[in-house]
Amino acid sequence: MIIRFPHLVMSASLVLGSFVCFAQTAPRNGDPKLTEYWDPAVRIVTPGKTNADPPSDAIVLFGGKDLSKWKSEKDGSDAKWKIEGDALVVTGGTGGILTREAFGDCQLHIEWRTPAKVVGESQGRGNSGIFLMGKYELQVLDSYNNRTYSNGQAGSIYKQFPPLVNASRGPGEWQAYDIIFTAPVFYENGALKSPARITVFHNGVLVQNNTTIWGATQYVGTPNYEPHGAKEPLMLQDHGNPVAYRNIWIRPI
Repeated sequence: MIIRFPHLVMSASLVLGSFVCFAQTAPRNGDPKLTEYWDPAVRIVTPGKTNADPPSDAIVLFGGKDLSKWKSEKDGSDAKWKIEGDALVVTGGTGGILTREAFGDCQLHIEWRTPAKVVGESQGRGNSGIFLMGKYELQVLDSYNNRTYSNGQAGSIYKQFPPLVNASRGPGEWQAYDIIFTAPVFYENGALKSPARITVFHNGVLVQNNTTIWGATQYVGTPNYEPHGAKEPLMLQDHGNPVAYRNIWIRPI
């Protein structure tokens, strides 16, 4: 149709373009107050002094002093990781740590640092992970001059989506993730209603843009969804490497 009657297509385009221009420039009559509403007023939140500082409504999960907000993944006892200065450091062999509180939709800020002394390569170098709802992993890895599979490097949704770019700083330097996470929703019968989505800034650079997560992270095999609560704990992974974390805060949305 387009090949045989190009003049008709062009005419239709001109008409549509004219309509759009008219719609954009046409005067709007009536009372402008009809499209305004004042209540409820927008809730006030006081931002931190910098973008990394927790705003007034954030829950500080680790502020450099204690592990009271965390427990052991293995048995629910007190978390066994070390505090060194203002940093929380993975103690290899003790297992991951879970937040005592559960979360769903959220904004999460977390800073992390891989060891300054480079040991190993690929997945054996500065490896840890942030598991939203304990199931959906955002990879933590020393990806500075360290080649590995693209959907397993820092900023990836592990074994699913590589980051848009590699924004990694060097070993021993502090890095930051700013995350917007939308939890999956399930029907009463356990079927998936809507999948999880995630947006991630790595050191201020967009690396995941409203990415739809395929399912719970799997090391072997394809990811899939299994029904779970609307809120679940956040988990930090013990992968055996002494990765450090600090300044962890979260805002339920």
